[in-house]
Order: sequence, then C-alpha cells, then structure tokens
Amino acid sequence: MSQPESALAEAQGGGRAPESLAALAERHGLRRAIARPSMPAYLRQLWDRRHFILTYATSRNVSKYSESMLGQLWQVLTPLLNAAVYWLMFGVILGQSKQIDNYPAFLITGVMVFTFTQRTVISGAKSISSNLSLIRALHFPRAALPLAYTIQELQQLGYSMAVLVLLVLVTGEPVSWLWLLIPVVLIMQLVFNIGTGMFMARLGAFMRDMNQLLPFITRTWLYASGVFYAIDERTKDLPDFLRWALEFNPAAAYIEFMRDLLIYQRFPERWAWVTCLFWAVFALIVGFWYFWRAEERYGRG
Repeated sequence: MSQPESALAEAQGGGRAPESLAALAERHGLRRAIARPSMPAYLRQLWDRRHFILTYATSRNVSKYSESMLGQLWQVLTPLLNAAVYWLMFGVILGQSKQIDNYPAFLITGVMVFTFTQRTVISGAKSISSNLSLIRALHFPRAALPLAYTIQELQQLGYSMAVLVLLVLVTGEPVSWLWLLIPVVLIMQLVFNIGTGMFMARLGAFMRDMNQLLPFITRTWLYASGVFYAIDERTKDLPDFLRWALEFNPAAAYIEFMRDLLIYQRFPERWAWVTCLFWAVFALIVGFWYFWRAEERYGRG
C-alpha cells in the first residue's frame, strides 16, 4: 500500500476519531499547490512581472476604442463632454458661473481629476471578475490585474492633462512655476488610486452586486467632492462635522490641490498636503493588504 493510501487508512480506521484532512496533510509533509506568499515575496513577484503589467495596460488602452471611428480621441472627449453637460446644468442654469471666477477652468479641473479616480475605482472593481479565465489558466500575482487597470487610467490621464492645461491657458490663466508641482499631486493621487483599486478589486471579486452599486456610490462621491461648487462657500451653514467630512474627502483634496496650482496661482496650504499624503499612504497600505489577504481565493468557485 502506498504512503498516501496508508495515511488515509490510518486516519479512517482503528476506531479513532477521524483526523482532519488539513492536519493529515501537514503531518505527512504535504503543502497546498497554490498558497498565499509572504508580503515580501509577493512584492518581488509583482516587480518581476512589471513588464507584463505595463504591456497589458497599454494593450487594453489601445484596444478599448479600436472599433470606434474617433478611436483614442474618446479618452479626451468623454470627460470634456461630461464637463460641457455639467457647465450647462450647474454653470448656466444654477448660476455657479456667476459666483466662481473662471468657472470653466474650475469645472474642467474638477471633472478631469475626479474622473481619474472614478474610472480607477470602477475598473478596479471589475479587474478580477472580468479576467477569471486568465486567472484560472496562469499562475501570477493577482494584484497585477488591478495594477494594470490603474496604469491604463493613468495613461488616459496623460491626454486629459494636456487638454486641461491648454484649456486653462485659453481661459486666461497665466503659466506659473507652481505648475511644476502638478506631477507631485498626480503621484499622490496615483498612489491613492492604486490602493483604492485593489480594495475595490477584492470587493468586486466576491460581491456580485458591487457593479450595480458602484454607479450610485461614484455619483454620490462626485456630488460630495466639490467638482461643481466651492466646498468652503457651500458648507458655511452646515454642522462642523459634516463640513469637515466634505473637506477631508480624498477626491475633494486632490481637486483643490490641483486648482490651487493651475487656477489660483497659490502654494497649497498645509492641510491640503497632509490630507493628500495621508489618503495616499492609508489607501495603499490598507488596499494592498486587504487584496493580498485573499490572494489564494481569487478565481475559485
């Protein structure tokens, strides 16, 4: 009788209480074929596959609009068309353009910055459930998928930022040395998006209703982030805790930081630096840890 058969007979026979399969496997030196690696090992695996992540993101970006007539122009047209609708509703009909100087630049900046995070959240939530065949066929760190989706959104942001800077100049804002800080706020937002995308990737993998809830969540987040209005002006009569919550909103913090640099020509205040940096570090640590904890469960069932 072979060793596995004798071990199974030993566990089932002899009138003793049956031994669990996990304990039996451990006692005979058997290990799971796919187990979650340690955090350092997991990070090394991701680094080893950095070329795959970048190539996968780029290929998705190229193929996304390949069947449309305007192709990659939709990367810029989509947020611009959204901004035009918001300008008509909030700027003209609700009169925000009369209360905020250079409202077109104010609005477009908010839309572009928020869209970067919004798209990352939505695509991150689908990154696992949309790639089950790839997950079940190949062995690789699953975090590569939400990372690739975030990089894809970053590539699209590059086109949007070029248009944003051009439109800000067209609306009459001068070039400033503060624009050199634009990559700083984008890096902080990118780090925040990576962590948030990973957090949403795990939720989307195991919560089947997440894709139905996300439009309502992101729409509420949009209205609470000061994209269409100045938070400090609109929250004067609100309770302190609610006003603080709106100002501490990560999307609002990144938007205000960008507006300070592009429109108001002023160095962002200390609270803006602290808030943006806090959310970047917090989201990355919590999101990455939360995703890594379920590494061996993705694609099963």
